[in-house]
Amino acid sequence: MAAQTANPSGVNAVRRDMLVGLIGANIQNSLSPALFADVCAAAGLRGYYHLMDVDRLPGRSLEDVLGAVCAAGFAGVNVTYPFKEAVPKLLDEVSDEARQIGAVNTVTISRDGATKGYNTDRTGFRQSFEATLGRDAVAGQTILLVGAGGAGRAVAFALFDLGVQTLLVGDKNEAQAAGLVAALTSQFGSGRCRIEGDPAAALAGAAGAVNATPVGMTGIPGMPISPAAIEARHWVADVIYSPLETDLLKAARTRGARVIGGAGMCVHQAAEAFRLFTGIAPDVGRLHAAFAQAAALRDRASAVNQP
Repeated sequence: MAAQTANPSGVNAVRRDMLVGLIGANIQNSLSPALFADVCAAAGLRGYYHLMDVDRLPGRSLEDVLGAVCAAGFAGVNVTYPFKEAVPKLLDEVSDEARQIGAVNTVTISRDGATKGYNTDRTGFRQSFEATLGRDAVAGQTILLVGAGGAGRAVAFALFDLGVQTLLVGDKNEAQAAGLVAALTSQFGSGRCRIEGDPAAALAGAAGAVNATPVGMTGIPGMPISPAAIEARHWVADVIYSPLETDLLKAARTRGARVIGGAGMCVHQAAEAFRLFTGIAPDVGRLHAAFAQAAALRDRASAVNQP
């Protein structure tokens, strides 16, 4: 494993050989390995992206897995559901933005094992949304966010970056929702966000909605918002990309609403994460193409394996 150094910006200096990975649950359909392989191919790097699925590692805690990757000489890891809010307290350092959000999805590991956490979900969602639906779909509007966990926290801050006027936050975990509302109020002032216990009712007064829960992901069926509440005037976004179009988005499209899936967010957040790991800024257009190709292969394999 080649030596790793850090430059003054905190981004890893370019290294030619590296081991990185993803820590989370229900991650076997992740396309991150394919994206990282493409980054390495484009830059002439040798690297491997390892999936560490806690559903397949019984008895292993987040602390156990993080300790193992540090000992093994990983250059860094991505972190996903359900660990984004838990990982910051295990790290040596957390970026200002990740601390503000209260969640980490990218961890760099220096040659001496020192860890630093970042959040690339915020920029990933914002850039994807701007490229697809545009800022005007959010600016000055009331928006519903379902899910106040790690992904939801990043999306909430991204929506404020996009100029949301009022954010309605719904989550079955009331304490989690209250914590996010408190963080947003502290940052953006009172009256800009509030908890909503009934997403369907809340959507009636909103321009659009974002699902930032795992509901609708492959292996976690269901819809977090009743389709009956969706109107043609709405837009509906989902952070999930497995499947590429969730049942929620299919229902919203049927009702005439504009929709945006999680593919763009995945690509944009991955580009920034891989820059932190490798010291190289990937070509986002190339990453979009690599994502589309990998998703098509995944979906064909899934169709073949259906009973």
